Amino acid sequence: MSQFQIAITADMFGTDGKPRYPDIGLSLLEERKPAVSYAPFETHQPEIAPGQLAGVQGCVVLTPKVTAASLSQADELLVLGRFGVGYDTVDVAACTEANVAAFITAGAVDRSVAEATLGWMIALGHRTLVKDRLVRTGDWDARSSHMGLELRDRTLGLIGCGGIAQALVELLKGFGMRQPLVFDPFLNETKAAELGVKSCGLDTVMAEADFISIHCPLTPETRGLIGREELARMKSSAFLLNTARGGIVQEDPLFEALKTGAIGGAALDCFEEEPVTSPHRFGELDNVILAPHSIAWTEELFRDIGRAVCRGILEVGAGRKPPGLLNPEVFDQPGFQEKLKRHRLI
Repeated sequence: MSQFQIAITADMFGTDGKPRYPDIGLSLLEERKPAVSYAPFETHQPEIAPGQLAGVQGCVVLTPKVTAASLSQADELLVLGRFGVGYDTVDVAACTEANVAAFITAGAVDRSVAEATLGWMIALGHRTLVKDRLVRTGDWDARSSHMGLELRDRTLGLIGCGGIAQALVELLKGFGMRQPLVFDPFLNETKAAELGVKSCGLDTVMAEADFISIHCPLTPETRGLIGREELARMKSSAFLLNTARGGIVQEDPLFEALKTGAIGGAALDCFEEEPVTSPHRFGELDNVILAPHSIAWTEELFRDIGRAVCRGILEVGAGRKPPGLLNPEVFDQPGFQEKLKRHRLI
């Protein structure tokens, strides 16, 4: 039996060849040696180059894009695991065409992102950033001009109600907030009642919520979902939080709304153009908290994602469908089954 070889994108490793993070689940692969081997790409590229996938059966992807060109020499590739839950950088149709199973680490990020969102809600409400600057600049007497607000008696609005949003609702129990409002076309009334949330239209969420938190994927339907009209419906005291994808929110009208005080503030972990390698215009504003698409990055998060992605690759190698599989139909394709016969893990 040939060795099952797994490639890992180079952004997971330092220049010394060691993982950048304490635990990314590699112990699960170590346990399967010598049947399984793994190694990082020699170089990091924004898009996986065709030759990088040649001869391997599995791949763990953090940030690079996966395109049809990336897969053009991946004749023996069985499975591609996205290190996270967003998959807008992965051409799923191209994976299916190339007989490659693609999956995300569904559920592994829920607690970390929900906890980070909760922390930002409190930080926004209590004007943490601006009060910190008052002390740093010696402007103590200005504190009376920056009164905050509590979560108590406020309304949370959710755009998307998947695992992260549900974890956030659970964490917020005990803070005395009102019933959460949810816009999610895929949420049925039975599930909404079970979660204790109210399903409603996007206009209602934007108009009535005090904290609006985005937890939907970036798709053709959600790209630019929050624009000038949606922002105009928000209360002047309301906050917008985005830990999902930058393309969901139109940045020009958001910047204008924040700068003019049309809305209370925002917390942004993602942007229309990433990476941000020069000072961003949102950094000029005191009512905005920013993070480089990593606000939820914790040791626990990378451990949970790492174990989920490594376990998922091993599951596919054994002929089983992993959680978070994006193209389950690939398992029925003769080309996939032929590769599986050649490289199946026992």
